[in-house]
Amino acid sequence: MGLLVGAAVMVTSSAQAATTLGASAAERSGRYFGTAVAASRLSDSAYTTILNREFNQVTPENEMKIDATEPQQGQFSYGNADRIVQHARSRNMQVRGHTLAWHSQQPGWMQNMSGSTLRNAMLNHVTQVATHFRGQIAWWDVVNEAFADGSSGARRDSNLQRTGNDWIEAAFRAADAADPNAQLCYNDYNIDNWNDAKTQAVYRMVQDFRSRGVPIDCVGLQSHFTGGSNYPSNYRTTLSSFAALGVDVHITELDIRNAPSDAYRNVTNDCLAVARCKGITVWGIRDSDSWRSGESPLLFNGSGQKKAAYDAVLAALNNGTTPTNPVTTPPPTGNPTTPPPSGNCTATITPGTVWGDRYNTSVTVSGASTWSVVVAITAPQKVSTTWSGSFSWDSSGNVMTVRSNGSNTFGFTTMMNGNSSARPQIRSCTAG
Repeated sequence: MGLLVGAAVMVTSSAQAATTLGASAAERSGRYFGTAVAASRLSDSAYTTILNREFNQVTPENEMKIDATEPQQGQFSYGNADRIVQHARSRNMQVRGHTLAWHSQQPGWMQNMSGSTLRNAMLNHVTQVATHFRGQIAWWDVVNEAFADGSSGARRDSNLQRTGNDWIEAAFRAADAADPNAQLCYNDYNIDNWNDAKTQAVYRMVQDFRSRGVPIDCVGLQSHFTGGSNYPSNYRTTLSSFAALGVDVHITELDIRNAPSDAYRNVTNDCLAVARCKGITVWGIRDSDSWRSGESPLLFNGSGQKKAAYDAVLAALNNGTTPTNPVTTPPPTGNPTTPPPSGNCTATITPGTVWGDRYNTSVTVSGASTWSVVVAITAPQKVSTTWSGSFSWDSSGNVMTVRSNGSNTFGFTTMMNGNSSARPQIRSCTAG
């Protein structure tokens, strides 16, 4: 049985709507729904319960910034960042690296530098940090907040800018050399309204980079909104306009004062409407974890209870559809039916949505209420997102064991990585 060609195939029906944010984003549209994570809160069981249940992507809140990773020149410190990365990767969550080059949160030694000395120190920092995490980061915020607010459309006056106008390009090229398989992003705030001078200035930079072959893959819109009225009516235009340049777009630090359901719903729907919008990250889990805690801007209150905005986002995700650029060439082929099972249960593969670079797979287990299924992925394909099961991996990273967690189905998204013909294979299904 081959995959359907031309029409998108949904993994779930409305009667089987996902019940968590990350699972819904992955199942419905192959996207992520993530959160900023603080290493100091990983010992808080209430915090990690929500994190592990709801999200399939994480961004270290402060642990990868310059002052944290290179507190003294040439002396790098990765302990807290490593903790977050290991926590995420052990649960098959994608990681966003934040951030390699920024005018803020610089250690004192860097603040006191200028000129070529600063430029060389910045490039060394980018190289060392990106090399340390090579292969573990899906996206890097290579440069953060390099443009000025207001109507000028100018670059921000910073010590990095004063090393020369090509400093952003130089940072991207250094990151590309250090971690060539990661996606490289420019990230900023107040670039949500398409009509704003700052938005247009960032757009022109990305357009220029793309025209000259500077390695930029994505743009991150922080989207720190001050309320429903701050959400611009042309937000979708902004997302689609950046995407039209041939880069992906990400909503990277979403929080909205008082968490109005309509604004959260609108942001989610706007991302779902733009094929190259890869996902949404909220900047914290509970209101008490937020840098804007007094404004109650997140999807969970301080006690960890879901707010109305959470329900609005989940409903929007569950109503989401396939992006508007489904594959037009034949998708991966092969026989997705299950080989004779070992043990006394059966695992059956159902093909899901296919895009140009990835595809979804759903597996249904019958014959046992508790079970263990072994699935093999053909290299260089890699699983990027999972849902509705307990997943572990062998040392190769291409054979996964999935155990029941109360459901008789599970699923995953596979990145093709240049191999568009192979399909996942069920190796065994064992009851108990």
